[in-house]
Amino acid sequence: MNQVEPNFERLKKAIHHEEPDRLPLAEALVAYEIQSLFLGRKVSDSDLQSQVEFWTKAGYDFIPLTVGMMSPGEITKESSIFGVVQKVLKKDKDTEEVIPWDIEESGVISNLEEYERFPWDEAAKLNFNKFYEVQSFLPKGMKIIACSGKIFTLAWMLMGFQNFCLSLYLQEELLRKVFQRIGEIQLQGVNKLIEIPNIGGLWVVDDLSYGSGPMIDPKFLRKYVFPWYEELASICKKQGLLLIFHSDGNIWPILEDLISIGFEAIHPIDPTCMDINEVKKRVGKKVGIIGNIDTDLLANGTPEEVRELTKKRVQEIAPGGGYALGSGNSVPNWVRFENYQAMRDTAIRYGGYPISI
Repeated sequence: MNQVEPNFERLKKAIHHEEPDRLPLAEALVAYEIQSLFLGRKVSDSDLQSQVEFWTKAGYDFIPLTVGMMSPGEITKESSIFGVVQKVLKKDKDTEEVIPWDIEESGVISNLEEYERFPWDEAAKLNFNKFYEVQSFLPKGMKIIACSGKIFTLAWMLMGFQNFCLSLYLQEELLRKVFQRIGEIQLQGVNKLIEIPNIGGLWVVDDLSYGSGPMIDPKFLRKYVFPWYEELASICKKQGLLLIFHSDGNIWPILEDLISIGFEAIHPIDPTCMDINEVKKRVGKKVGIIGNIDTDLLANGTPEEVRELTKKRVQEIAPGGGYALGSGNSVPNWVRFENYQAMRDTAIRYGGYPISI
């Protein structure tokens, strides 16, 4: 199949409910192992030239790059916040061994004293080097989408989820301070991003929901989290940048909030708990839709099953614009490569406008 040249206007046009030349593809994350299989050679985090080659040849109109206090996904030793947290981890009184970071219970900020001790200034030292290094590799028509702005997830991980939930009712001042510092740092990062050439959009990756609904009462999201999203939306609107939001789970109870904030597209319309056809019917004229090809199917299904589901999404969701096709979360290293290929090849083969499957 002939390679489709990148054209960021294709994605913008689709998100804004117009029909471009073909249905765009969109992912916030494709594992380096998958990229390596696609190119036939090893791709690493530091190899920006190969990353750009993958995103270009695979049919995307952008390359996603991450910056912020914490990368999308779980906290790892590679996450920028990890080294900061290591400085404040507690030690066992008897053995002097470092007590692991417990994100389920107490975290590293469980009270105001720990909040004051946390090295916020160091956490605010965000690294933008790769955004500048990648410039010489970008082909004409391709842009960068910055994955940044994580606020809710970082707050509860720093505090520990149990302590965080209790603090919603028992330590309001602590909650306010934690969200304030995180929000300020992420906002500072986005203000620096907009000074970098070839930034096309901001993808806020911040899981808010379980399959059953929001992780906490939406009133707290509206109080502590959404005002920061509104700040991000204001910056993006002024700069003409696409603003995309990611959350797994059932976001129906807060979907109208997210649309009102100014998010132009919602990802991934979690196929385990949301019906993408219902989403298109109810809000498809107000917000773009990205994703929804079940990651479990990509991992455990057959290429034919993936092709059939992809064709169904192209046929039912793509007409009229407002859709970019991709996975129902991301493309991790445990996805079957042949299934990933079946998804993207099918989308390109049948995604030409006007849709005529």
